[in-house]
Amino acid sequence: MLPIARKNKIKEIIIEKKSVTVAELTELFQVTEETIRRDLKQLEDEGILNRTYGGAYISEGVQSDVDVKLREFIHVEGKKKIASKCLSFIKSGDSIFLDASTTSLVIASMLKDHKLTVVTNSIKVVTTLMDSPSIRIVVIGGTLSNSSLSNLGRTAEDNTRKYFFDSAFISCRSVSMQHGITDSNEQQAAIRQIAAEHANNVFLVADYTKFDKTSFASICGFEDVNAIVVDNTLSDEWRKFLEEKNIQLLECE
Repeated sequence: MLPIARKNKIKEIIIEKKSVTVAELTELFQVTEETIRRDLKQLEDEGILNRTYGGAYISEGVQSDVDVKLREFIHVEGKKKIASKCLSFIKSGDSIFLDASTTSLVIASMLKDHKLTVVTNSIKVVTTLMDSPSIRIVVIGGTLSNSSLSNLGRTAEDNTRKYFFDSAFISCRSVSMQHGITDSNEQQAAIRQIAAEHANNVFLVADYTKFDKTSFASICGFEDVNAIVVDNTLSDEWRKFLEEKNIQLLECE
C-alpha cells in the first residue's frame, strides 16, 4: 500500500474509532512501528489527530471515546495533581467509589496505606489495589468493555445501586455551563450518575481541557456535585458560576 493510501486509511479508522494504538496499525498494515509513528506525526501536523504514547486520539466530537491504554498517557501531570488534592478528602474507614477514569487509577495508586472500602467498576483500579491488605475492594460486576477495561451495562448499573458511599470520585468527558457534566459513553455515564446519586460527597475530577465542551450522554447536573477538582486555574466566569451553584472549586496549581 502506498504511504498516501495508508495515511488516508488511518484517518478513516481514527475518525470512526476516535483512538487507535500503534500496535493495532502495525499489525493491520504489516509495517514497522517507526513507519506508523511517522504517519501519525504527519497526520498530527495536519491537525487530524493528537499523538500520545503508544497511539493517537481525536479529542473533539460528542462521542469521542478514547481507549484507556491511550488515556493513561494524556495529561499525566495534571492527573497526579488532582489525585493528590483528592487524598486530603479521604478519611480512614471511608467507603468510596472510584470510576473507570485514568484519574481514579492515579488516586488508587496513592491509597495503598489507607484503611478503606473501595467500590469500583474499573479492572485497572482493582489490580492496582488488590495487594493492599488494608483496603476492602468491592468489584461492580457487568459486561467487560475492552476499550475501558471496566464493567458496564444493566448488570453493572443494578449492582452499583446496591451500595452507598461517603465520597464518589467521578470523571467525565466534558463540562458545560449550559449542559452540565457529560460523557462520550452512555454506559459509563450511567454508572457515574448512579454513583453520584448514592454518595454523600461527589467530587468531579476533570482536567482543564474538558471545560466549555459537551459530549454525548448526560452524567448529572451541577446540583449533584459538591466539589470540582481541576488541574489548572479556571476563568473568572467559571469561578463565579460555581460559586453561585455552591460548588467548591479546588484548583491544583
